[in-house]
Amino acid sequence: MAEDPMRYCGVNHVALVCRDMAETVDFYENVLEMPLVKTIDLPNGRGQHFFFDCGGGDTIAFFWFPNAPAYAPGIASMHPDYQKVGSQTAHASMNHLAVSIPLEKFDEYAERLRKKGVALRVLNHDDGENHSSEVVSDKTWIRSMYFRDPNGIHMELAALTRAYGPQDIRHDPLNAQGERVPRKSRAPA
Repeated sequence: MAEDPMRYCGVNHVALVCRDMAETVDFYENVLEMPLVKTIDLPNGRGQHFFFDCGGGDTIAFFWFPNAPAYAPGIASMHPDYQKVGSQTAHASMNHLAVSIPLEKFDEYAERLRKKGVALRVLNHDDGENHSSEVVSDKTWIRSMYFRDPNGIHMELAALTRAYGPQDIRHDPLNAQGERVPRKSRAPA
């Protein structure tokens, strides 16, 4: 008899590193309006670890370390000029952080952030593999707004326009050499 598949309950938290915890708290609490829900002073002056509620029981966490290496755009995070140099980042880096928002609030939230001085790039992604449409159509599967936080972290607020389905899995993965490798089918649950 086969074991039941592992069950997952969403993202507990994503841990990021900030350069200034006070500035980070101000941005996430007052600009993005995410409540601060947990704070930790690490022992022996090693830094801090703070958590913000991003909905659904999920949190975004930040470490502050007194001697952390400086921001390294284009290596450890997306380059600020991604339109000219691309959006790639190094292996094991975080490319961007996406947080879900309600679809019906998308335009309202975009305007709210603009009024707070956040420079947004708003895109609508469709099933025709268009990743930069400014138009919402019947092919749009997600609406996204992109911006940077005070630490240079590339952020996305995203609203799905429909549930994922079998039609959304259309591509075999590439290996390290760029060759397509057929997926191994997962046994039905």
